[in-house]
Amino acid sequence: MAIISNDEEKKPSRKNTNAVSKQTEYDRGFENNIRPKTFDEYIGQTHLKETLKITILAAKKREQPLDHLLFYGPPGLGKTTLASVIANEMKSNIKITSAPALERPRDIIGILMSLKDGDVLFIDEIHRLNKIAEEILYSAMEDFFIDMTTGKTQTSKSIRIPTAKFTLIGATTKAGALSGPLRDRFGIVHRLEFYTMEELEAVISRTAGILDVKITEDGAKTIALRSRGTPRIANRLVKRVRDYAIVKSDGVIDEKTAKSSLDLLKIDPLGLDTTDIALLRLIIEKYNGGPVGIETLSAALGEDIKTIEDVYEPFLIQAGLILRTPRGRKASAEAYRHLKYKLPSQQVGLFDE
Repeated sequence: MAIISNDEEKKPSRKNTNAVSKQTEYDRGFENNIRPKTFDEYIGQTHLKETLKITILAAKKREQPLDHLLFYGPPGLGKTTLASVIANEMKSNIKITSAPALERPRDIIGILMSLKDGDVLFIDEIHRLNKIAEEILYSAMEDFFIDMTTGKTQTSKSIRIPTAKFTLIGATTKAGALSGPLRDRFGIVHRLEFYTMEELEAVISRTAGILDVKITEDGAKTIALRSRGTPRIANRLVKRVRDYAIVKSDGVIDEKTAKSSLDLLKIDPLGLDTTDIALLRLIIEKYNGGPVGIETLSAALGEDIKTIEDVYEPFLIQAGLILRTPRGRKASAEAYRHLKYKLPSQQVGLFDE
């Protein structure tokens, strides 16, 4: 629940509030417009798509709800979009929420009781479910019942309330943070992978078409190379490069325009932004390449530990720029080369192993 201060100086003006609201509505509209509605439109995750197509067809033939699904992996890879596609392919309605929003038992019970047979419930950040909400989900996922206790201590009694036969789709960036009992109740568990350059180019070309902006193959490739293997980042960069192209190059995104725009945004050819580079430089310059603990990096960089672990590290590790060791994080030989540092001679053998 939002807390509103009585201090007038802290209240945003109506004008500013309206501006923020309009921007939020625009961003949501953009996200909704570019979201694919079917598997044919959904780019990437090819193996998972083929598996889901078979599973969905089988569920339709059995006239039963789809098995519960758990998707995990770094943010921005299309977990929410995939859930919407699945609901659309099943000809079902979807309710979208996140675990932090389910603070009280009545929050999760209210959602479960509002579902109809065949509906899809999508819970983002499902690893952050509190214990009570998680326990309520157990019986709902297995038997489509909610176990409730009514009355006071001496007169209390347990009752079972039936729910609709629904499909739960959970999404998380930390599959290991889920409890075993919850994870075991998902029939399909799948990790979403970073996108290839070809897949990102297809995503970028599709988004440019929706935005009604011309883009060359070289322009799409340039943006793809700096998108960190993540379609969400690719779509965001297309918007920024489009604005630059409108002002600087008659609205056409070619290789030169894309490079100039992304250089202006301080996104380097590997897709690293200022924070990524600051993190690598910190390890190399202040801690002799590491190893250094995540708590130390968080304090020195001024970034939250979870932000470093969930937002920055996945790509840096996948790109081979950071190594995670039992003693802490280390900058790899590739990080030294990329930032044009001389690799310390005493560490050459260590990196080569």
